[in-house]
This record gives sequence, C-alpha cells and structure tokens, in this order.
Amino acid sequence: MLDPVRQEVVTTAHTVVVKVGTNVLTDNAGRLDRDRVRSLAEQVVRLQSSGKKVALVSSGAIGAGVGELQLPGRPTDLPRLQACAAVGQGVLMQAYREALASHGVRAAQILLTASDFDHRARYLNARNTVLSLFEWGCLPIINENDTVSVAEIRFGDNDHLAAMVTNLLRAPLLVLLTNVDGLYSNDPKVDPTAHLLATVPAIDAEVAGLAADTKSALGTGGMRSKLRAARLVTASGEAVVMANGSLDRILDRVMSAEPVGTLFLPHGSTVPSWKRWVGYTAQPKGKLFTDPGARVAVESKGKSLLPIGVVRVTGDFRKGDVVAVCDAAGGEYARGLCNYSADDAGRLCGLRTDQIAEALGAAPYEELIHRDNLVVIG
Repeated sequence: MLDPVRQEVVTTAHTVVVKVGTNVLTDNAGRLDRDRVRSLAEQVVRLQSSGKKVALVSSGAIGAGVGELQLPGRPTDLPRLQACAAVGQGVLMQAYREALASHGVRAAQILLTASDFDHRARYLNARNTVLSLFEWGCLPIINENDTVSVAEIRFGDNDHLAAMVTNLLRAPLLVLLTNVDGLYSNDPKVDPTAHLLATVPAIDAEVAGLAADTKSALGTGGMRSKLRAARLVTASGEAVVMANGSLDRILDRVMSAEPVGTLFLPHGSTVPSWKRWVGYTAQPKGKLFTDPGARVAVESKGKSLLPIGVVRVTGDFRKGDVVAVCDAAGGEYARGLCNYSADDAGRLCGLRTDQIAEALGAAPYEELIHRDNLVVIG
C-alpha cells in the first residue's frame, strides 16, 4: 500500500530538483558509467513528460576526469582536482547530451560558485536562466564550477549546491540520489539491527546524530552533508527524498510514491523567495551577538532587533548586508539585512533608540534589523 503522505508530496511537486552523486554515475575504477547516465536521462525525461519541471544537479565531473585521464585515483591537491574537473566536465555533458538527444531533449550546462548565490543580482539571474530553460523544455544540468572555485567560494559538496538550487527555484521536492538506501537508525556497517527510516518528520539533534562520519571514495560528501542539505530545504517548507541511485528505475519509483529511501518532511510553512535568500542562501558578512531578552523578542515574539539587545558586533559589513544574529555563546538563530554598517552597529551596542542620534549624529533607523528583513532560522 502506498504512503498517502508520499503520494501527496510527489503529486503536488510542480518542480523537482534531482541531485545525483559521483559514485552513482561512475564505476569502481572512477570511469563514467554511460549506461547509468542513459538510465537517469530516460527517467528524467519521463518525469518531464508528466508535466513537471526538472533541474538536475550532477556531480561526476572530477570522477569523469579521473577516468578519462586514466589516473590511479582521485587527486588530493586543488590544482589537479580542478584540472580533472576541466577534463571531466566536457565528458560528463557529452554523455548527458547523447543520452537526452534520442528523446528530443536538450541539455543546458550551468556552472555555479557559492559567490553567485551571495550576490543578489547574480542569484536572480541564475533563477531567471533556469526558468527560461524550463520554458524551452531543456534540462538544466547544474554543477559547481570546480575549475575556478577556491576554498572561500566553494559550496563544499553538491548536496549543499542542490539544496541552494531547490531554494532558488522554490522547488517543492529535492531528490538526493546517493550510494546508500537512505537514513538508517544506526550505522548498518556496525549494527546489524539498524533499519531504514522511511519518514523523518524533523531533522533535530537526534536525527543529525545518526549520520555516520564517512564519505565515499570519489565523492566529497557523506551522510552529514546530506542531512545538512535536507535541513536547509525542509526548513524552507519543502520535502526531500534520499534514495539509492544505483537501484533500477529509482527515480521512477520515488515519483510513483513507492516506499523507497527516506522522506524528510517539510518544517512549517513555505518560506518566500527573498527570505530564502536572506536566511538560507547568502553568506553573512558579520555577526550581531545578543542578550537573552533580545533572542526571546526576535525568536518568539516576532519583534525587530534593537540596539539595546546587542552586546557585540563582529565582521566587516555595510548597510544592507546580510548578517547573522547569534546568542551570547555564538549560536546563530536568525539572519537579516542590517540597517547600519559594522562600525556604526558597534557604536550602538546596548543603546536605547533615543540614544542613536547622539551616538551617530543622526537616527535614520530605530532598529538594527527590522522585522520585515529578519528571518528566524533556529
């Protein structure tokens, strides 16, 4: 019997982001598995034919480069990893183009860095590009621009990128195709009684603790990264399914609401597009540390953040930049657009609103962050 909750999730998802990991697309030697690529392409086309818009976040460029260059294994230094990506990205896209061509679908390559999501105009440009590709019936194939990314502008792994793309498109469903069946009650490698969790209502500390501290041989992510990605999506009001991408017709089965993988349910209501960017996409340029009273006012009472509740300011930010709002111990619980620069915000720490003009010579805003520009993420 099909799960009615799963049925509702897959039926109502007008847009689906599918993320496929390196180990799903490559064999044990690191070479690109073209049969697997063809199978995935066929399933994506069927999903498009059902009337849904689909974006594919595909790993595999570095793995494909390793195979194409006949290297003994994945390099560990950044220049060679980026060189592998430069070779492998073309190989990967050629495989997708060939697999999709027989179905009359065109592949569209989109390479992104984390800084593209931090910059509001570039963020919106990326969204508009994908939406235009949807209108033309193309399949956007998205990957990190590994050849230019450095530590400061990397997503870290394509699980995170897939979550960011899901929020970018306000897609109701993210499907993570990986090399495991889903989330288990314990590490099945060490606990024979561990069982697959069919549904996870909320990703809390207990669920996060179930992630084994491992990652695959060719990929960059592990279960921890997948849970972080799932939490980013579910916190915005969307659902995630994690399933084993090596299983036959797995995407078909997920979209038919079969009991495969793990379904992560959304938390609360859907978050508007701009709040997704402020709260879950753009990287904060600084931090405002608050006292307990300010946290209660912001988190529980829906109030703006006033200077009197801020005890310390760090970072280098300008008026209008995204900043993190933290408790005194550094725990982040909100993000917002700050009305003042870091220097001015520092001068206002602990002051009443009627003292702002005396401190700065003018009082353009009573709030450091107005409630309309504030997103609670704790």
